[in-house]
Amino acid sequence: MDNIAISITDALMNWGIHPQIITVLISMIPLLELRGSILVVGGFLGLPFVPTYITAVIGNMIPIPFILLFIESIFNWMKSKEKLKKIPLKLEEKTMKRSSQIEKYGYFGLLLFVGIPLPGTGAWTGALLAVLMGLNKKKSLLYIFFGVLLAGLIMTILAALIRFGLIAA
Repeated sequence: MDNIAISITDALMNWGIHPQIITVLISMIPLLELRGSILVVGGFLGLPFVPTYITAVIGNMIPIPFILLFIESIFNWMKSKEKLKKIPLKLEEKTMKRSSQIEKYGYFGLLLFVGIPLPGTGAWTGALLAVLMGLNKKKSLLYIFFGVLLAGLIMTILAALIRFGLIAA
């Protein structure tokens, strides 16, 4: 994951794109999200942590309202197309396997799911889970936002530890 983020960052910096814009862009990419952007921009490139944290949170949150509002319609359309129907079915199946924490703890479980940076968790998956589980979209957006703030804080601490050589990358 970090190698992909580093490669994307290198390419964008070679094009002269400002590192904070790169942070926003990487934070919007599924799987990388703010975890990858904070590690690369804050930890490896050495940019200031506060602006990196803020832009990573903003970038990670940009796609979330669209996912909450439109993913169900997009998936339904894809399911109506023979060549595309396997994609949403597979995503739904894979995502729902992660739903136990939210079923058990409700919206607080959604916050923790998004906020604790483990593989396969994050704002994108949290938003998809919220939709698939029929959760209130406005409330889900709020809890996902708090989860993103928590994940950003955890990743910023981790990036600082890496930058200052307290842990190995």
